[in-house]
Amino acid sequence: MHTDAQQAAHSAPRRGPRHRLLGLSSLAGQLMWVQLGLVVVLVGVAVLALVLQSRTAILREAEHRSRAVAETFAQAPGLVPALDSSHPSAVLQPWAERVRRKTGVDAVVVFSPKGIRYTHPDPKLIGKHVVGPYKPSLTRGAFTRTAKVSTGVTVVSIVPVARNDGSVAGFVSVGITVKRLHNTEAAQLPVLLGGAAGAFLLSAGATLLVGRRLRRQTHGLGPVELTRMYEHHDAVLHAVREGVLIMDADHRLLMANDEARRLLGLGPGREGERITDLGMDRRTVALLTADDVVSDAVGPAGDRLLAINIRPTDASGGPAGSVATLRDTTELRALSGRAEAARERLRLLHDAGARVGTTLDVRRTVQEMADVAVPRFADLVTVELADRLMRGDEPSLPSDLLRRMAVSVGPSPGGGTSAAGGPAGEDTVAVAPGAHRTGPVPQGPAPSALPFPVDESVTYSLPAPQAQAMATHQAVLEPDLACLEAHLEDSRHAGRIRELGLGSLITVPVLARGVVLGVANFWRYQASGSFDEDDLSLAEELVGRAGISIDNARRFEREHTTAVTLQRSLLPGGLPHQEAVEAAYRYLPAQAEQAGVGGDWFDVIPLPGARVALVVGDVVGHSLHAAATMGRLQTAVQSFSALDLPPDELLGCLDELVTKIDDNVGPDADRISGATCLYVIYDPASGHCTIATNGHPGPALVQPDGTVSFPDIPISPPLGLGGEPFEKAELDLPEGSRLVLFTNGLVADRHRDFDTGIEQLRQALAGLPDATPEETCQGILDAVLPPHPSDDIALLVARTRRLDVEHIAEWTVDRDPAAVAHIRTGAAGRLAAWGLEELGYATELILSELVTNAIRYSTGPIQVRLMRTRSLICEVADGSTTAPHLRRAATTDEGGRGLYLVSRFAQRWGTRYLDRGKIVWTEQSLVAEELPANGVTVDDALLDQWDDTGW
Repeated sequence: MHTDAQQAAHSAPRRGPRHRLLGLSSLAGQLMWVQLGLVVVLVGVAVLALVLQSRTAILREAEHRSRAVAETFAQAPGLVPALDSSHPSAVLQPWAERVRRKTGVDAVVVFSPKGIRYTHPDPKLIGKHVVGPYKPSLTRGAFTRTAKVSTGVTVVSIVPVARNDGSVAGFVSVGITVKRLHNTEAAQLPVLLGGAAGAFLLSAGATLLVGRRLRRQTHGLGPVELTRMYEHHDAVLHAVREGVLIMDADHRLLMANDEARRLLGLGPGREGERITDLGMDRRTVALLTADDVVSDAVGPAGDRLLAINIRPTDASGGPAGSVATLRDTTELRALSGRAEAARERLRLLHDAGARVGTTLDVRRTVQEMADVAVPRFADLVTVELADRLMRGDEPSLPSDLLRRMAVSVGPSPGGGTSAAGGPAGEDTVAVAPGAHRTGPVPQGPAPSALPFPVDESVTYSLPAPQAQAMATHQAVLEPDLACLEAHLEDSRHAGRIRELGLGSLITVPVLARGVVLGVANFWRYQASGSFDEDDLSLAEELVGRAGISIDNARRFEREHTTAVTLQRSLLPGGLPHQEAVEAAYRYLPAQAEQAGVGGDWFDVIPLPGARVALVVGDVVGHSLHAAATMGRLQTAVQSFSALDLPPDELLGCLDELVTKIDDNVGPDADRISGATCLYVIYDPASGHCTIATNGHPGPALVQPDGTVSFPDIPISPPLGLGGEPFEKAELDLPEGSRLVLFTNGLVADRHRDFDTGIEQLRQALAGLPDATPEETCQGILDAVLPPHPSDDIALLVARTRRLDVEHIAEWTVDRDPAAVAHIRTGAAGRLAAWGLEELGYATELILSELVTNAIRYSTGPIQVRLMRTRSLICEVADGSTTAPHLRRAATTDEGGRGLYLVSRFAQRWGTRYLDRGKIVWTEQSLVAEELPANGVTVDDALLDQWDDTGW
């Protein structure tokens, strides 16, 4: 029950609003009728003024239009010649009528200085004298007058037409009736009246709405009813559970309801005092006396926390002051803290999904998981995985060795911070468990001083939590690590835990497809509090998401390792021994993320006659298919090279092979696309070089004097397209020239076009005039290689050599069997000069057989060449394209045994074709132990052709 003083204080502010409502209710009807009368008067005056203004505007418009049309017509080009012509009416009448119709005037009349009409809307009046004065225009110029005629009030403008000499050639008279314009203006009068009526109706409607609004606000109640309603509202205000304070502009308390008195501890009779004198907490007083709007600010009141909202009362024209509402939020604070912790956990999982697994690298994926958890969830994270995982193999835990793959260290617990994250000594509000993870981050140890070294081998055995987690496939929570030290077999591990002040642990097995990949450990300092069951669920979710990414990275590593192994096994392990060129090479795989293995390759293939084939190829793509395709093409090139085909024919065979392979694959199989190849044959005996390419960049050529050029090589389409012949280019290279063969990855990437890369290669080669092939390779990579190549790079540098002319002997053979003896004699002499007398018998036999066959079966000139290189090479060239074939002669055959003898006494032999003719060649080893026929006589070789059966 209120005291008399309280009732007096409550009734004071209650009396003003009640009387205002009564006054508004009585005045509403009077104001409505006065407003309607004023609207009627204003609308009538506006309509009358608009009608008078319209009449004046019509007359002015008629004068302006007639004058403008007359002056424009009088200034028209060609009007003076028409007036001076013999028949002006024939020219001007159609012209005047068109102008009259287009301009909307009533008449356009042209007449002579004597007043005779040349034009008129009524053709009957043409040729007659005009009516009315017009001669004043001869002296005053154009004039306009208004006259009342039979058609009504008409405005007429007369304008003289002057010749160049100033004389008047005639007059133009334009007339328009006011009635014509009045009809146009009259069409707007309904709109005007309609607008006035609309304004009246709108105003009347607004007045009625205002009246109805006032009646609705008072609900049609009289003074008694309004008083009863006001008292009811006052009772409700004091009954609600939300405190209400009303203050004036000087922050004096005008009214406080019962809930506000309870929350603030206010006694009776405090109305009229300043807020600062009520004995409230200083922070709450600061909020209540603020001049700004306050929304949901928290202020203490004793042992309570109040949510305070403040709004000014003069925002809508009311008295200066403010009203504050108070709500007790003490019981909701703990709940909001738990909700904030849940939101933080969701944000952490969201960030983990975005940051973990960005690459297919196992180590980086594990480190990303550790980094995302520190310091928002844990102070220290270590992740140990099976050592076999880094090779892409399937782990078999717990027998496999664990290796620490990632460590992430947060700040140390020092720094003078409280458990809530704020500076010590400040007032803080208790929050829910786990919410301290979002507070300010104290300074911690440098990452270089990791407490648990990376790549350290780790073993766990029961009852260690890590061993339990891997054995049960369940996460393990250790809220207090003090009792864990007794179970740690490694004393150094226990010492690290004590030194760091770690107090709580969650260990989670890293699982994928039901297989344990390792274990993740989340640690907290003792000062940071212990993990709880909610944290355990979060750790399991975090590691579970990362486990899928880790397993994907492991499987990618396995596939990548398989592809790299395949690719490296297909590439040459070293360069073969040959005397044609001094060669060096580099092969660099792509370094871009998830690039996979590419299809770039190279090869150096020794050919008969001391020649050599240099090959560089490229298969588009980075996949196992590209590597396998590269191997198939490389094998095909080696097989075709064994046939000793010219470069253009070899590429033609390779193109046909690729086409057949693509035709025979299934609809879902990958096809060979974008494969290119550059094939070069160099002959050290002549220095002759033959080059062919299909879609591949041609080689760079460095002359012995350091001049760099890119020979013009005919480029054919890539392999597999077919339909286009392959062309070749031929060069004669001096000894010491360098051929540089390369793939696209060296000169082109996403940040550099092909022409720019070629120019950089040219400059790099120009700066290496006397470099060896090894130095050339390294110099090219240092100058041209991009920072992170996005494509594989194959580079092959070959410096040409020439055979010593003293080691080459050539003869031209007459087509006479007697010439064979001269060849044997010359060969024996040359072998003696070379110190190869032990090969004389076999060489004479080989030359005798080959030269005899050439004389007997071939056409054209016969050439014999003997070369001393790593082996002894015999070549017999003729003009026939028929190749000899080795066969076993029958018992009754008189011939057919010569090639058999050649194959027994030569280490290798074969046939290669020229543009005209062929060359049959043989090679004999210079090492006596490697001679195929060592200790074998001719008789033994002949007898080997017969079997023992039948004797």
